[in-house]
Amino acid sequence: MDIKKYQGIIPAFYACYDEQGEISPDGVRALVRHLAGKGVRGLYVGGSSGECIYQSVAERKLVLELVMEEAKAFDLTIIAHVACNNTKDSQELAAHAEGLGVDSIAAIPPIYFHLTEHGIAQYWNDISAAAPNTDFIIYNIPQLAGVALSGSLLAEMQKNPRVIGVKNSSMPVQDIQLWKDQGGPDFVVMNGPDEQLLGGLAMGATGGIGGTYAVMPQLFLKIAALAAEGKVAEAFPIQNEVCRIIYAMCGAKGNLYAVMKAILKEQYGLELGGVRAPLPNLAPEDRAVVESCSKMIRSAIDKFC
Repeated sequence: MDIKKYQGIIPAFYACYDEQGEISPDGVRALVRHLAGKGVRGLYVGGSSGECIYQSVAERKLVLELVMEEAKAFDLTIIAHVACNNTKDSQELAAHAEGLGVDSIAAIPPIYFHLTEHGIAQYWNDISAAAPNTDFIIYNIPQLAGVALSGSLLAEMQKNPRVIGVKNSSMPVQDIQLWKDQGGPDFVVMNGPDEQLLGGLAMGATGGIGGTYAVMPQLFLKIAALAAEGKVAEAFPIQNEVCRIIYAMCGAKGNLYAVMKAILKEQYGLELGGVRAPLPNLAPEDRAVVESCSKMIRSAIDKFC
């Protein structure tokens, strides 16, 4: 396992829809090209930002196929999130991802029913067994999954030689230090919360995977570059401005991802559609939020990049 391919900025890939709300192959291809052109390290496909829980197995397969086909022209690390709320579908997506040659697969724990640690470990190991030649990344996002990774659960999963790391989206930055210390120097720990990328990197994160990276990759790339040089004081004003932008985008009536797709359309002409119900699409009054946040992003890029 080459840890270098996880060192950097890996945007969480957005769901791309056409006017009828179906998967847009053109949108997927355009977003891959756009992000690759910005210099990101890789793409995290099929996670929260990809609206995975609102897509069918067939749709998720199609998205990953399109991403992999387009990504061949670029040196991108591709992580496929394959978790569904049942083991069978998750295994099907894992085997499919391995067949496409992804760098690694990832999975959240099952949601709704709260499983014991034994049950969660069995679920993850069953998924991993369906892709036996592919590395596995644990996705820790307790605020949405309803269950948090623990040291004992991680220790159990480390018995699986395919488990290489954790995508940590819990809010305490301390968790990054915990997983990195327990995993060792070659264990991959990816910072999840975009608002704390700088803090996560300072606490030992290998790199970052984030839902707002795609709308302003230049800023996150700059934060990561400065952090790698030990220039935390220089990176802090950029992180601070990123946080302000995120807070402003979250102020819309529509879902955050609807806002960001609208910003990408305004900034770059990308046609990615809206979001899938029950996520709320933009309200008419959200146009002012889109325009204001677009201006904030442009200004920050001009100032810091």
